[in-house]
Amino acid sequence: MPSIVLVNPEIPPNTGNIARTCSATETALHLVMPLGFELSDRYLKRAGLDYWPHVDLHLHESNDDFWQYAQSQGGRLIGFSARASDSYTDISYQKSDWLLFGCESKGLSPSDLSHCDIVTTIPMSSQGHVRSLNLSVCAAVGLFEALRQTNAPAQRS
Repeated sequence: MPSIVLVNPEIPPNTGNIARTCSATETALHLVMPLGFELSDRYLKRAGLDYWPHVDLHLHESNDDFWQYAQSQGGRLIGFSARASDSYTDISYQKSDWLLFGCESKGLSPSDLSHCDIVTTIPMSSQGHVRSLNLSVCAAVGLFEALRQTNAPAQRS
């Protein structure tokens, strides 16, 4: 099953919403520090509701720690960036993929993107009045496309 990776997330409710999506799909959530909030933040807890105990949560002290961990586990690093040109729907996802998303204010850094095997974007209107989509929306869009393609959707019992 693909994993979600948030590199230096800044806004607690976004991370909480993504944690809820990860809980609903049994997807691992990796947070790369530094974080722009404390894990005890009430807004984070509120957005994740009572799903936090059901999240397969992994914390990484730094980008380097995460790169080493991901390399030891195998799989491709797929970076999502508003600055990429290839659409997320043009990728053939694999169950071992890591879906990387950067912080809300800057996205993935050039250094982060250089570690990625693939860099993709979620297309938006060319009108230019919106710079980017909300982080929790992007994570859900990317994750559900990966789950759809790998035939690994969450099943309701």
